[in-house]
Amino acid sequence: MTPPSSDPLELAARALRHRDRSRHEIDGRLARAGVDDAARAEALETLERVGYLDDGRFASSRAAALAARGYGDEAIRADLEGQGLAPEPLAQALAALEPEAERAAALLARHGRDARGAARLTRKGFPAELVADLLGAEALPDDS
Repeated sequence: MTPPSSDPLELAARALRHRDRSRHEIDGRLARAGVDDAARAEALETLERVGYLDDGRFASSRAAALAARGYGDEAIRADLEGQGLAPEPLAQALAALEPEAERAAALLARHGRDARGAARLTRKGFPAELVADLLGAEALPDDS
């Protein structure tokens, strides 16, 4: 019999106690804990069936949180891909966000419509073309 501390469902539930996580992340945690493939698969399916594990919900909440912190779609996409999310929930999460141009315009209004504001947006994953359209090419940071 498996000791309670190594029960895959208990390990996964502990990881999900404080926030949503992706299926990929929970699978990795269980693998590192030494849970075999069959037990991991069964635990993951059970957690999805009862609604504790939902990549769509995770992607939406993570994307919204990153957008609220001023990140552009490319940075959000990279983060979600790094979380092991499939293309479909990732695309749905991005589509549910306020349009990137509107987020960028609001950030520029708050942080300054100048070269520093433009540099901030490009560092946060907003496309240079979008920033150029919003500010004009002369306000873009020099890449050299």
